[in-house]
Amino acid sequence: MRPKVYLFGDSITEESFGDGGWGASLARHFSRTVDVVVRGYSGYNTRWAVKVLERVFPGCQDGCGEAAPPLAVTVFFGANDACLPDRCSGFQHVPLEEYKHNLRSIVSFLKKQWPTTRIILITPPPIDEEGRLEFPYIENPLNQPERTNEAAGAFAKACVSVARESGLPVIDLWTKMQQFPDWQKANLRDGLHLTPRGNRRVFEEVVAKLRDEGLSLESLPVDLPLISDIDPNDPLKAFHQ
Repeated sequence: MRPKVYLFGDSITEESFGDGGWGASLARHFSRTVDVVVRGYSGYNTRWAVKVLERVFPGCQDGCGEAAPPLAVTVFFGANDACLPDRCSGFQHVPLEEYKHNLRSIVSFLKKQWPTTRIILITPPPIDEEGRLEFPYIENPLNQPERTNEAAGAFAKACVSVARESGLPVIDLWTKMQQFPDWQKANLRDGLHLTPRGNRRVFEEVVAKLRDEGLSLESLPVDLPLISDIDPNDPLKAFHQ
């Protein structure tokens, strides 16, 4: 069977297999080498993610779960943890220190389950507060954004901190996205979720980070012979090699 790459996160991961989504782009990129498996849960924060780990990644903790461990897992949480506690989505808020603790718990679980699997943390994206007011998810009587870019930035820094202390690669999406002109509308369609261009940027960052970890089209074998390897005069020969 082909090796797997799991995408674990909230709605930005759940939606990643939509038209032009970063997960769909990964699946196409690795179409002959790796199965890309989405495990995204809209609205989830790290508190809830920790509670469902064994259901998301079933199998015993001593490595006897799957026949082969996945090559990599992306962990992409924080956008919901960073909701402000006194705003309309306050029930999703997780305090910053708990967020860091929960990320460590997720990392610890995955390392214990699959010691050889690469784990890549991804920070929450920046927030366009005007966009959040324009596209509220639920009733917003205060007419104030339930997320702010400042709060998202604090959670992004916490994610980077956990990655460094754990010796893991990290994609600082909050910082990288703001390096582009008009990042608010170019990358975010509703102040939080990704536009096609935003999805493309996440895809490029993940591919680059996987390459840094030794996982690339050049390093991964294809699962069956390519058409270019099949001899027109003896087509079946390629399938016996």
